[in-house]
Amino acid sequence: MQAGLDPRRPSKKADQVRTTFTIRNAAGYISCAIALALSAWAPVHAATRDQTVPAWLEGHVGEDDGQIAPVVLKRARALYMRKVREGNVRNPCYFAMDATRPADLGEGRLGRRFYIICEAEQTFRAVPSGHGSGRNLKGVLDFSNGRTCAGNFGNAEGSNLTAGGAYVTSEVKTSFKGIYRDSTRQDASLIRSFVQFDGEGETANARKRAIGGHAAQLVKGMCLRRSPGDAHANKDGYVLFGKLVDYTAGRSNGCTSWSAADARQIIPMMKDNPTTLYIYPESSDIAAVAKRVKAGGKLPETGVYWNAACLKQIGAPRFLPASRLEPIIAQYAADHPAPAAQPLPICEP
Repeated sequence: MQAGLDPRRPSKKADQVRTTFTIRNAAGYISCAIALALSAWAPVHAATRDQTVPAWLEGHVGEDDGQIAPVVLKRARALYMRKVREGNVRNPCYFAMDATRPADLGEGRLGRRFYIICEAEQTFRAVPSGHGSGRNLKGVLDFSNGRTCAGNFGNAEGSNLTAGGAYVTSEVKTSFKGIYRDSTRQDASLIRSFVQFDGEGETANARKRAIGGHAAQLVKGMCLRRSPGDAHANKDGYVLFGKLVDYTAGRSNGCTSWSAADARQIIPMMKDNPTTLYIYPESSDIAAVAKRVKAGGKLPETGVYWNAACLKQIGAPRFLPASRLEPIIAQYAADHPAPAAQPLPICEP
C-alpha cells in the first residue's frame, strides 16, 4: 500500500473508471429508451415486418432457427417500451421466447428459441429453452406435450403448462439441490438459481404457480449420505446425495429452463435489475391458429403465425384456461391421493 492512501476510500483512478462506466451505461440505457419510445410513433409495415426495428436487428428477424419471428419481436419490444415508460424497468436488455418452435431439432441439435436482446449494445443472441411438459390425467384428460413441440398451453396451477404473455423478472433465489458425482467421479454440489417471473393478465398467477427461469438440472434418486463435515449436512450429519439429471433437451414443469452454461449468463443479467420477458403464443393466438387449421386456411396467407414444422407435428394447438383446468386437476388429485411421503433411505456404503 502506498503511504498516505486511505484504504477505505477508492482511488481517484477508480472514481474515474466508475464514473465513465456509469455514464456509458446511462447513455446506453437512455439512447435505447429514446429509440424505442420514438419507434412507437413510426409507421408500421402493412405486412409482417415492423419498420421500426433497427437495421442491425432486422437481420435477426425471420423464421429460421436462431431467428425471431416478426410478431414475437414486435410484442417483446412493445412490452419492454411500456415497462420502461412506466418506470418499472431500467435494464438495457429484454427477453423473448417463441414456444411454437421445436425444442429438439434431432441429431443432437437443440432449437434456439429464447432470445436475449440488448439494443443499446446492438447484441442479439438465441439459445435453447424448454417448454412445459403438461400432464396426462389418465382416464380423464390428456394435455401432455412431446419433447420436440408443444401443442398444449395453459395457466392452471398444477398443469405444468407454458403460459404465453407478458412477464417481468423479479427476485433470484439460490438453493442447494444435492450432492452428485461429476464426470471425474468427484463429489460436486448442485447449487441452482431460480428467477421468479411476475405476469399480468392471463399470466398474473405466475408467482402462485412458481413460474420462473432456471437451469435445466436437478438431482434425482436421492438418499441420505453420512457427511457430518459437509456444509449442507442436516443436524444429524446427513446430506442429500443422488444422480445429476440434465434435461436441457427435455421439458419443464411450466418454467423457462436453459442449459447450465446459458443460465449462468442469463440469470445475472436479471439479478437486481428487472426486465421484461415476452412469451409467444398467447391464448388468442392459439385460438386464431386452431380456427385457421380447422378451416383449412394457410397461416401465412391469413396473417396468423405458428412454426410450420411444429404445427405439422401437433395438428392444432390448444389453450386450457385455469377456470376450466384447475377444477379437473383438483378432482383428479382427490380421486388419486398421493401416497404418504416416505423418509429418504440411507445411502449404501
